[in-house]
Amino acid sequence: MALVLGIESSCDETAVALVDTDRRILAERIASQVEEHAPYGGVVPEIAARAHAERLAPMLEAVMDEAGVTLADCDAIAATAGPGLIGGVMVGLVSAKALAMASDTPLMAINHLEGHALSPRLADPDLDFPYMLLLVSGGHCQILRVDGVGQYRRLATTIDDALGEAFDKTAKILGLGYPGGPAVERLAKEGDPSAVPLPRPLKGSSEPHFSFAGLKSAVLRAKESGEHEDADIAASFQQAAIECLLDRLSGALANSEPVPALVVAGGVAANQTIRGALEGFADRHGMTFSAPPLKLCTDNAAMIAWAGCERLALGQNDPLDFVARPRWPLDPEAEPARGAGVKA
Repeated sequence: MALVLGIESSCDETAVALVDTDRRILAERIASQVEEHAPYGGVVPEIAARAHAERLAPMLEAVMDEAGVTLADCDAIAATAGPGLIGGVMVGLVSAKALAMASDTPLMAINHLEGHALSPRLADPDLDFPYMLLLVSGGHCQILRVDGVGQYRRLATTIDDALGEAFDKTAKILGLGYPGGPAVERLAKEGDPSAVPLPRPLKGSSEPHFSFAGLKSAVLRAKESGEHEDADIAASFQQAAIECLLDRLSGALANSEPVPALVVAGGVAANQTIRGALEGFADRHGMTFSAPPLKLCTDNAAMIAWAGCERLALGQNDPLDFVARPRWPLDPEAEPARGAGVKA
């Protein structure tokens, strides 16, 4: 058994966790920055980086104390090295480098997206490679074939907005505050998903990718028209998003080699209505369905530590001069999607 310390600081969550290769989370801490960013309706990078720098050291100490371990007991130090807000990423990565150097422990520079991609395996010991992954968060919306650690083939991405971003913008339009995803989901439960005629961008198209900018704009027009209840707009938006996801997944399945499992990960994976729709989709296509527990859907350090465990088992590590990356695609060989503002 090996023990890995994980650090996550790519956006607005400061997180630290200790995870072992037996899939046990020995201790973890997550500090949210929602209150700091709420007045601005989104994440302010400078505020986020400052908060990470202030909170990380005491959180590291608290996690070590709770687990009753020291740095000498850790077999690796894993930290998010990108993609993300570069100031925050650098806070976590530089801290991990210092800890690794001080303890003569291997450094694992983890791709944040790989943390999400592998997180279901932390909770589900029966989930083997390969599997099809729907990665949906505030900054990313992708379909990938996962053949192993570090082995990812991108089948689809977004040509404009990520789905999590569309949820947040919908929440802002409806005056629901930040973060928007959970608020939209709650309000949608009170509405009629067929009440507002919203578009399903690219549904039925041969285009493999996602697009949510038009849907977001349609939500704004529906709100400004004054003809619909907010709950109906929220429910109709969520239903349109689900239909787009299922349509793009159908295309990905038709154009790739069969895989036994469908996996969803990322912050939007916490949405229970979306989970239910994806589970039904998997069942109809003879696939098993796997999703991490809710606490592993949003940004967290346990998934970063687990990605470190997976890489450690393969004998991998990274040099102390590893450079933080604001962008870092899981599949660098994938062809660029058309359009500007691509979230690769």
